[in-house]
Amino acid sequence: MKFNKMLVSTTAALALVGTTSACVTDPNTGERHISRTAIGGIGGAGLGYLLGGLVGGKTARIVGAGIGAAAGGYVGYRMDEQIRELEEVTAGTGVDVTETPNGDGILVNFPDVTFAVNSTTISPQMRTTLDGVAQSMIDYPNSLIDVMGHTDSTGSEQYNLDLSRRRAESVANYLVSRGVARARIETIGYGEQYPIADNSTESGRSQNRRVEIRITPITEEDVNAAY
Repeated sequence: MKFNKMLVSTTAALALVGTTSACVTDPNTGERHISRTAIGGIGGAGLGYLLGGLVGGKTARIVGAGIGAAAGGYVGYRMDEQIRELEEVTAGTGVDVTETPNGDGILVNFPDVTFAVNSTTISPQMRTTLDGVAQSMIDYPNSLIDVMGHTDSTGSEQYNLDLSRRRAESVANYLVSRGVARARIETIGYGEQYPIADNSTESGRSQNRRVEIRITPITEEDVNAAY
């Protein structure tokens, strides 16, 4: 799916922003503004994958991760608190931390420089940042984590899909190596399917080459439904 084929729906998509809570709450001021990542998702896919359910389904993953009824206090203030802490550990790195478009989780967007060209090896400058993100996940254990890989449109669709999957798995494995429970994590590669910028420019392609981590808090209601 190429970016320029979807520009015609931009106006309608932006109207959708107002009805899907595609905003970010500044934890310091309390003010809300449009999420940069949400706008990117609208440009690329009408929010698509970001508004979809958890990879692999919520119920089975709650049970598999062993998340218990103590999860209830996680949502709300503590989510804002985690966003603020993630912003602190990623400051100055190019990593973007926002709420998900529907406001029910956190999206951490790792930029192109996370990997070298055609590589799945995490760059040294991003390992320290991932260490901080992993620690946050450990500190806030009552959540499920989706690691999502994306590429630009250069090369074949199949190659891009495979590369995005391998990069997502590489990030997931790194988080596990830092102590995050593997049972909380699922990975998926979207290849070139969901661009957030114009693939006809180098700047746009760079933005499209990314790995996103979606952190979804699990509530007591979720736990009760799962069990």
